[in-house]
Amino acid sequence: MVNRKELFSDVEKIVVKIGTSSISNEDGTLNHVLMDRIASQVSELHDMGKEVILVSSGSIGIGVSQLQLDGRPREIPVRQAAAAVGQIILMQEWIKAFQKYNLNVAQILITYESFSNRLTYLNLRNSISSLLNYGVIPIINENDSTSVHEIEATFGDNDKLSAMVASKMEADLLIMLSDIDGLYDKNPKRNPDAKLLKTVEAITPEIESFGGNPTSLKGVGGMRTKIEAAKICSMSGCYMVIANSNIDYVVSRIFNGEDVGTLFLANQDVHKNRVRWIILAKSSGTIVIDSGAKDAIKDKMSLLPSGVIDVTGDFGRGDIVELKCDGEIFAKGITDYTSEELKQIKGKHTNMIADILGYKNYDHVIKKENIGLF
Repeated sequence: MVNRKELFSDVEKIVVKIGTSSISNEDGTLNHVLMDRIASQVSELHDMGKEVILVSSGSIGIGVSQLQLDGRPREIPVRQAAAAVGQIILMQEWIKAFQKYNLNVAQILITYESFSNRLTYLNLRNSISSLLNYGVIPIINENDSTSVHEIEATFGDNDKLSAMVASKMEADLLIMLSDIDGLYDKNPKRNPDAKLLKTVEAITPEIESFGGNPTSLKGVGGMRTKIEAAKICSMSGCYMVIANSNIDYVVSRIFNGEDVGTLFLANQDVHKNRVRWIILAKSSGTIVIDSGAKDAIKDKMSLLPSGVIDVTGDFGRGDIVELKCDGEIFAKGITDYTSEELKQIKGKHTNMIADILGYKNYDHVIKKENIGLF
């Protein structure tokens, strides 16, 4: 039997996803009680030094209610209008909920293209990281009002979106809250003998066959999209738990290792695979650094421009580069500055970057998470 408390003992970064069926009441109004409970539990995790990202659905449902529409519209422009109206209200209420606990929040709206374009993805990841460093709670939703894809067809009520965020931000745990207790071996609404699965070690064809239709009229995700999300998390080394949002202190209880909902185990070799990918990838250039910068990198710190001595090759942001010190190539990494930019800021302190370039992307040249040592 899996010991969740032991399994989650090293969890530092958590993504909490709240589905439409949880955040809104039957009449389309917001579930303020749930929002306050979530804010309270996130505050507790924040006080413990944990980083928490929220993925919140519900904007379309709120907009439908606000615009007094007769049911959920099928027309894409009407849905987009509802999303635009509802998103403002949704964020206002999240701001109120977190203000009670002296926490700031930030709105981040994402489309499918945010993950398909590497430069956009790098900007997104660094933006979220900066917010977390300032103690801000990022609140993410799909940008339904501008998405060029059919609304909700891409991310499935943010199920896939939350998994993509967990994967790209290298989260340790995704808590997916809905109006269901977890994954059953049968449809519990039709089969009284349906069994709740406490742990899923691997997503087999049999597990996939347990996926069904959406669980409510308000939500559009269903179990099938949640299983797809679990696949993404597993490949990314992130645990995932599906649980009922109506359970008291559900987020805190899951984090503390209680046997709540369905736990999907993760592939624990994924981080080695990521480092291996960086090391084996073809490099586009070389950054020569001093011994102090090399020592800092070996101590799991980022590379700063002050430690850069020379730059060779022609490379852009997001490319793989070699790191060289005293004639020896000892690592590779993903650079956040181009070769031309680095030639101008090499050896300089971070507070001089903006004066030299006229702008500053980041304090670091290569983030510590994007460095693979030989």
